[in-house]
Amino acid sequence: KARLLLLCAASGLLLAAAAAIPLPEEAARMARYVLHSCDWGALATLSAQEGLRGRPFANIFSLSDGPPGPCGGSGVPYLYLTDMEISVQDLEVNSNASLTVSLAQTPYCRKHRYDPQNPLCAHIIFVGSIVKVNDSEADLAKKALFSRHPEMESWPKDHNWFFAKFNITNIWVLDYFGGLKIVTPEEYYSVKP
Repeated sequence: KARLLLLCAASGLLLAAAAAIPLPEEAARMARYVLHSCDWGALATLSAQEGLRGRPFANIFSLSDGPPGPCGGSGVPYLYLTDMEISVQDLEVNSNASLTVSLAQTPYCRKHRYDPQNPLCAHIIFVGSIVKVNDSEADLAKKALFSRHPEMESWPKDHNWFFAKFNITNIWVLDYFGGLKIVTPEEYYSVKP
């Protein structure tokens, strides 16, 4: 009897672990899951820098959609930015950008021995624009970011840091074989991760 209970408990744990990542047919949920699992992403802008003007320019930024843990976050990618950063200077000329986040930065892909380019190592591409958050949203952005990136609180005050968010207009999900899946922002924000 004890062995049967132990076997049932182990089976339950395995099923729970397998269910932790959304299924491929749950593209909106997968997008929310991947964003919440990631602490940083690659932000691509159109460069405003001399010699690169109008060309794509990608840079790494810390981000958060909410405190870590199973609550799932808000789905809104928040960033902590300064005008001194070259990508932010690009955004001041053209706020349009794309943001890529990937499970490659989590233990998931390493555990399964998935190369970052393997579709099973899910990645999400968000397209939209970067906007400064208003005063009513600043506390939410601060809690989301500082809970994951506590070092940010000690960054130099004279750099005039500000909270911003990625305003999502398009979402592409690559989490399985067969090509990209398109998710609307409405679908994305309506699911529970």
